[in-house]
Amino acid sequence: AWAPNRGPGGPSATFEEGALYANCAFLDGGELDTSDHHSLVTMYDGYLLMPWAPEYGSGGLTFWEFDDPCDPVVVGSGHSGSMRETHAIGFSQLDGRWAVVDQLGLALSEGRGGIQFWDVSDPTAPEAVRDLELPGFVYPDAYARVTLSVFWQVPYVYVAGADNGVYIVDAANPRQPRFIGQYVFDPILRVGQVQVIGNLLIATAAEGPRTVLLDVSDPEDPQPLPGGDFLSTDGEGRAREAYFTNFVGGHVYYANKDGGGGLVVWDVRDPRAPAYAGSHISDGNGGYVFVQHDLAFVGESRFAAIYDVSDLSNITEVTRLQLEGDLDTVTPIGNVAVLSVDDDANPDQGSAVAPFATTPDAQGPAVRWTWPEDGATELRTTSRIGLSLDELIDVRSAHEGSVRLYRSGADPDAGRVPAVVSAQEAIVNVHPRCALAPNTEYTVEVMAGGIVDFNGNAVAETARFTFTTGPE
Repeated sequence: AWAPNRGPGGPSATFEEGALYANCAFLDGGELDTSDHHSLVTMYDGYLLMPWAPEYGSGGLTFWEFDDPCDPVVVGSGHSGSMRETHAIGFSQLDGRWAVVDQLGLALSEGRGGIQFWDVSDPTAPEAVRDLELPGFVYPDAYARVTLSVFWQVPYVYVAGADNGVYIVDAANPRQPRFIGQYVFDPILRVGQVQVIGNLLIATAAEGPRTVLLDVSDPEDPQPLPGGDFLSTDGEGRAREAYFTNFVGGHVYYANKDGGGGLVVWDVRDPRAPAYAGSHISDGNGGYVFVQHDLAFVGESRFAAIYDVSDLSNITEVTRLQLEGDLDTVTPIGNVAVLSVDDDANPDQGSAVAPFATTPDAQGPAVRWTWPEDGATELRTTSRIGLSLDELIDVRSAHEGSVRLYRSGADPDAGRVPAVVSAQEAIVNVHPRCALAPNTEYTVEVMAGGIVDFNGNAVAETARFTFTTGPE
């Protein structure tokens, strides 16, 4: 079980057709949010959570009551002079409530930085508690040797380090994180986005077409997967650069920025044989992408677009939304979209709220892909297990009661494997606290009524799959 959220949850408002796609409220981080440099938002503990910070540092986290999305109410805010622009935010429920973002040292002349941990146990007063500098970080080059995103597969934080590759940090104790090492790609991959599901790490280029898939069955020693280094191409075979990506349902969604905007999608369910799945090229310039069920939300600089991705072979544009500035991000939260600009915003209008559906979200998340897939064999005993859902979820709803791992054939309680369950965006990971037994079949159950989305809509049906370990 998990303690109820403190906040009122996701949007519960209804809208007239004429109100759709029009901005009804603006979000500002407070008096210290002077740059109006915003990116993604999410929900945490029943509140909307917005990180805000420019790439040169000094930012914070702000929480809102968001059940009435056109009249959001600030609950609390925290500031850190060393927080920098973050393109992702990870969470841990291990011995507290924690978040991780990108960080830049206060002495800009020294150019050092890395990641920063926050205590978010009190949404009225979130607090930055620890900075961890990472080797090779150099600022002010905005892309070459800085941190660009984070993914927390508890206890490990994987950090996209641009030309420095992927950093690995043991953050079992966020007040005393330990740098473990880094994986540097050959040839160099300028890593912008990193995501991890089970033993599969997906690293994609910042402003490039290249993707590399790594095996992290030993979480501290990533290894390349044969066939897992590829260029994202469109339907005509042309390599397309993306600014950022997202992983949903065994597919990588690329926010295209090469010769236009829109989407390119690749199927990586067989990591050794990635395949083109679909694309739609627009007249925009892609930034970030999020998926909610059959819709993809893409910031395209001059506008934001919503795409119908129910048929990846025939992606179509649904509508466009507007906000003054460099509109790189649009995040679906229930039946509204939060638009965010990271440059040239009107004062105190770095983010805006726009309804895109008339009624509150009533559709729960569904498991679209798992790592490993059902029936997989010869898994290493150090393996993690991952679930990919079809929308952003309430990360606190992912726990040992909503996702169970146990020895097949045993009573689920008697055969249960103690594990740390964590979630970020639409991915849930299960990290066994001890090595699995060799040559043993295990069952994973995703319980009906367990994992929920931002509006409290739950997984409707219990899903089960099995896998078998190898000799070691």
